[in-house]
Amino acid sequence: MFRPVQRLFYGWRVVAVCFVISAVACSLCLFGSSVYLQALTALHGWPITGVASAITVYYLVSAASQRTVGRSIDRWGARPILLIGTLSMSLGVGLTGQVNSPWQLYPAFALIGLGWACLSTTGISATVAPWFERHQGRSVTLALTGASLGAIAGVPILLLSIRELGVSAGLLSVAIGATLILAPLIGVVLRHQGPAQLGLRRDGDLPSPSNAASETANPIANERNRRRLLWSTMIAFALALMMQVGFITHHVTLAAPLLGTIGAGWLVSAGGLAAFIGRLVLARHVDRLDVRRLAMLIMLAQAASLLLMSIWPGIASLLIGSIIYGYGIGHITTLGPVIVRREFGSASFGQIYGGAATLSQFSTAMGPLMLGALRDTFGSYQPGLIIAAILTTIAGLILWAGKEKPSSAAPTPKQRA
Repeated sequence: MFRPVQRLFYGWRVVAVCFVISAVACSLCLFGSSVYLQALTALHGWPITGVASAITVYYLVSAASQRTVGRSIDRWGARPILLIGTLSMSLGVGLTGQVNSPWQLYPAFALIGLGWACLSTTGISATVAPWFERHQGRSVTLALTGASLGAIAGVPILLLSIRELGVSAGLLSVAIGATLILAPLIGVVLRHQGPAQLGLRRDGDLPSPSNAASETANPIANERNRRRLLWSTMIAFALALMMQVGFITHHVTLAAPLLGTIGAGWLVSAGGLAAFIGRLVLARHVDRLDVRRLAMLIMLAQAASLLLMSIWPGIASLLIGSIIYGYGIGHITTLGPVIVRREFGSASFGQIYGGAATLSQFSTAMGPLMLGALRDTFGSYQPGLIIAAILTTIAGLILWAGKEKPSSAAPTPKQRA
């Protein structure tokens, strides 16, 4: 007998759209900040610290908005929130190219910050979370893999647009392009808040008693351990992401003296390719792994790469260190929501992770400013990279210290299945 061909579960369409959103948002927000820093300081002769402080405002606005974004998606669904984020991001990027005074950077980057709050990890994870249980780690990882494409293709496109059209016209053109790409996808595909509206359960299962367990898998968190689990995750990823965003923001400026601006852009792309490969590997295995242990090991590897670039400065160490660090970027930006989703479940995920992301984003805002200030003070990125390595190591140890004991932990995803 022939089995009927099943239609693709709608949740995977949501993942595909979130992949595109992540690619565009990371191009213009996360990795784009490095391009804006280099382009604006070169065009206007403004100090690095001044432009980096405006980028810090962008992260502060994003941090202040995270919890609201998570709650709003839980309440009203993803479509209106992600549309607001798209328009805010595009407007901010377009205005960034029109500034002619340093103070004008702050409102422009504030708009980018609001867009990033809606379109980054919190928004995408909260959008995907209601659709999956067995494939929760894989679905979030694949959705956020778009961020790597943003580094691979987005940064060179951004640099090319600025080189060919100038800062003003180049940024305006990419802002318009981002709106034309994202707005229709969000408006058409993200019209359902979850599988229940389609008569399905998570993962595309048909409603029946036999698969009800996949809908009600018990989370690890309880009244006894929830504070330790949440706070260890929040603090660890706050430190790691602060250093990660600081490095990403200054990556082009760090590499340009050795490789030139275009070469630095290609180095960012190489790091993005490493992150893309890392996310693909993660997507294949994440639902079977101890994600806290994996995140800790990745943080230690990133710390080692920062030390390599600081202690032995040169083209070879810069290339090797950037690739290793880039591979870790894909894991660190993904594993935070995966850990929270696995340990706390899907109920009110947007609110819980939005609260966790708030601390991460506030600390993240300090990364670009800290590395910029250290670089201007010492005339080199070496001291900043050493401090970043130390803080990243501390982050990994905190995350591991907060791990639940195996004897009292909930079943692994493989055991549940």
